[in-house]
Amino acid sequence: MTTQRRANIIGLGLIGGSVGLALRERGWCVHGDDSDQTRVDRALKLGVLDEQGLCEQAEITFVATPVLTIADQVKRALSETSGIVTDVGSVKGAIAAAITDPRFVAGHPMAGSELEGLDGADPTMFTGAVWVLTPTSDTADSTFAAMAAIAAELGADVVALTPDRHDQVVAVVSHVPHLAAATLMGLASERGEEHAALLRLAAGGFRDMTRIASGNPGIWLDICAENREAILSGLDGLIDGLRRMREIVRDDDRAALYERLRRAREARANLPVRGTHPNELAEVRIPIPDRPGAAAEVFTLAAELGVNITSFEVVHSVEGNRGVAIVLIDVHDTELFRGGLLARGFHPAVQRLD
Repeated sequence: MTTQRRANIIGLGLIGGSVGLALRERGWCVHGDDSDQTRVDRALKLGVLDEQGLCEQAEITFVATPVLTIADQVKRALSETSGIVTDVGSVKGAIAAAITDPRFVAGHPMAGSELEGLDGADPTMFTGAVWVLTPTSDTADSTFAAMAAIAAELGADVVALTPDRHDQVVAVVSHVPHLAAATLMGLASERGEEHAALLRLAAGGFRDMTRIASGNPGIWLDICAENREAILSGLDGLIDGLRRMREIVRDDDRAALYERLRRAREARANLPVRGTHPNELAEVRIPIPDRPGAAAEVFTLAAELGVNITSFEVVHSVEGNRGVAIVLIDVHDTELFRGGLLARGFHPAVQRLD
């Protein structure tokens, strides 16, 4: 008889609730708690949790509390449970520096909703989303591999970055866009008071561009405090870009305007998408060297090279206790990825699935 897998969730908001629903759909028994008992009661009623409280033997504990409370809750989870621990916060530098336990790997699922709390919890939230993991030299390979497998089980694409690199990238693709959308929405609202028709005309691109401004404003206070330097750098870049765009429009420089718009359109078209067919995939088998963080290096390298890993698992080698990482990638990326692995001391074997 197969033993039911168990997980803990600390913090029953939007992401914590979505993790609970997604795990339960896949047969897990989910335990959890929150600082607000009414949220715990509602989570039990909505089927987010099976049981209140933490299970000491749980395979994994997800910490889904506000950014400034994550470190303390991770330490609590590590002391009260025996499994691996991860978090879902959108700023990683501080938490990675604060926690050096090999059972912890910091994470950030790039997913969300305009709805707040358990009202927005959705078991399909992570399907097709990117789940960033930020292992350090302290993270055990087994911890990273287990968390990567669980994220993939929830339908996510796993990407590994260093904590500092994550914070820089997320400032540009998430934090600064949110602040820009809030600013643009504020501008439209101010003009709307002067011209009542303005907001009624707001549709299409405007609604798409400002959609994220409808998110919960409370969480952004801590995010901006924790990731201040990267956000300021991103805002400076945006301000410089807008200043240059203003000059182009002011001077009626049509050639420069066309080139900027063309490059933006091209870059937008080149954003990665899912949907690779099996006959376009290659399997890469990578023996894991006996050094700390080797398994995570595979993912970090893939992120640096722009190679999308569509599947990942670690199996035991018949030759001793070392593992073998098995990843699936786009067949067109095999030589690039293989070369990068060889340069880092790995010895990969590549085989097309077709």
